[in-house]
Amino acid sequence: MFRPLSIFIGTRYTRAKRRNRFVSFISMTSMIGLALGVLAMIVVLSVMNGFQREMSNRILGMVPHATIVGVKPIDDWRPVAEAAMKNPEVTGAVPFTEMEGMLSYKGSMQPIQISGVDPALEGNVSIVARHIVQGRLEDLKPGEFGVVLGEITARRFRLGVGDKITLIVPEASTAPGGITPRLQRLNVVGVFKVGAELDGSMGLIHVADAAALQRWEPNQVQSVRLAVKDLYAAPKVSQQVAAGLGAGYAADDWTHTQGSLFSAMKMEKTMIGLLLLMIVAVAAFNIIATLIMVVNDKGADIAILRTIGATPQQIMAIFMVQGTVIGIVGTLIGGVLGVIAALNVSELVGWMERVSGQHIFSSDVYFVSNLPSELQGGDVALICGAGFVLSFLATLYPAYRAAKIQPAHALRYS
Repeated sequence: MFRPLSIFIGTRYTRAKRRNRFVSFISMTSMIGLALGVLAMIVVLSVMNGFQREMSNRILGMVPHATIVGVKPIDDWRPVAEAAMKNPEVTGAVPFTEMEGMLSYKGSMQPIQISGVDPALEGNVSIVARHIVQGRLEDLKPGEFGVVLGEITARRFRLGVGDKITLIVPEASTAPGGITPRLQRLNVVGVFKVGAELDGSMGLIHVADAAALQRWEPNQVQSVRLAVKDLYAAPKVSQQVAAGLGAGYAADDWTHTQGSLFSAMKMEKTMIGLLLLMIVAVAAFNIIATLIMVVNDKGADIAILRTIGATPQQIMAIFMVQGTVIGIVGTLIGGVLGVIAALNVSELVGWMERVSGQHIFSSDVYFVSNLPSELQGGDVALICGAGFVLSFLATLYPAYRAAKIQPAHALRYS
């Protein structure tokens, strides 16, 4: 089979020979280093994708994707919900009222964000019902002022189902200060745990009780909460729905409340990816040392090739082929092993926990009790592409030096 001279000789140089096993050993270590760097990047970025997915599912499963807020309390939320559901991107629309206050219990206080919900409909837009660890969400009855608290809040106050706690909410008044506190006794009817900061900052009450706290009519609500198919389309979808309802409504979405958190996670992934890329770069540029040693070792061969008619471009191509082969093989090995490791890292950590008897990710300490992983094809392609490019760039200088060797000088001192 016909092969160009540069490819034929370059691939032969990558195979071990009895008289230059040390150079072949250096080539192998460069290949292994590149493979390990690619493997590490794929596994780490997959684990970061997994953590981001878990945080997205838990946090954005609790907070509204978007809300349609009335300029004044909405008397009948159903027409608003029906108008929202006409948008194909909207998967759920339920009544929602939100307020901020303070919880007080035996002299201890903490801020709290109270969400007024309809227990019968909340499952259409929220995951809270699947994360109740004490009591039931259905125990929120209108007029009974029950509350479902997060696990961190309940643990901080040492509360359980059946305990009572005081909610303090601000109320506008004609007093000199303009605002007076209003106290309401709440009955703890449930505790949820989603494994996020919301466990210590959110509480749920019935939407009718939220209206009573605001001194509204029992059927009045602050807004309609929407769930959408594509989280990143929530701003656009909510704006479309609000615009269709007229001037008495405004749109809000999760990017205003949780956007900074997800921007920070995205930036963290980018920075860690760049740091890990340095490992790949170090391994790739080990190819420079390997090829320089090969060029010095093959000086006489280069001179003979030049003497029988090989051009400098062909000599340069020979060593570029050799270095590129090392880079491609190392990157492919690292890519395959990285994909296998990323797909099985959760099972591997679970096996280590069973063998050692120690919980690496204890649910009492961490928000997640396992090591999540989400392999993304774009990450694999980007990492492997970076490995290919860096290994190719590493061949340019040694190949250029080889092309500049003068045959007479090389043969004289060989």
